[in-house]
Amino acid sequence: MITVGRYLKEERVKQGKLIAELSRETRIKMEFIKAIEKENWTALPDYSVVVGFVKNLASYLDLDRERAVALLRRDYVHVKKEVGRKSKILTMFKWNPQMTFGIGFILIILTLLGYLGYQYYRFTRPPKIEIIAPSEEQVIYENELYVYGIASKGASVEVNEQPAQVDENGNFSTIIKVLPETSSVRVVAKSRMGKEMVVERKIIVSKTN
Repeated sequence: MITVGRYLKEERVKQGKLIAELSRETRIKMEFIKAIEKENWTALPDYSVVVGFVKNLASYLDLDRERAVALLRRDYVHVKKEVGRKSKILTMFKWNPQMTFGIGFILIILTLLGYLGYQYYRFTRPPKIEIIAPSEEQVIYENELYVYGIASKGASVEVNEQPAQVDENGNFSTIIKVLPETSSVRVVAKSRMGKEMVVERKIIVSKTN
């Protein structure tokens, strides 16, 4: 299908004329002539000005001015319709107070859900526990051993199946009996949801015990 840009360019090339020559003779900037031949309407002035450019170029090239303008009208109007349709789409999504309220409401809901999810994770995950004493493979010379450490807040703690005292910050402590066959300290922390965490610490009972 012949277009206005092709119509003008083919005749210019046929006559062996350069764009610089057309620009000099018609006093139309070279970039405008290139834009018309490439039909790059966004690089051109208003439609009424472009019509004048096309008429001058057609006259200089001895082409039918009316046909050139008709081709321009067809091609240029088509592009304008596309731009107009995009503008309507953009108008549909124009920012307004209702959108601000809606997005704000969604953000509040997402924040609340995130907080509830985090709290659920905190209550359902196993409690943390750390044995501070005794140390790994500590040699025990007495019949009793003082065991203490830190667990998650709210967790209950047992040391070798013996309940330990736990304060509000999760610090636990207890004294356990040490028998010749005792080889480890086993600490079990249990959350309010029943989740357990077990940590064992090896000890060495002295034969002189």
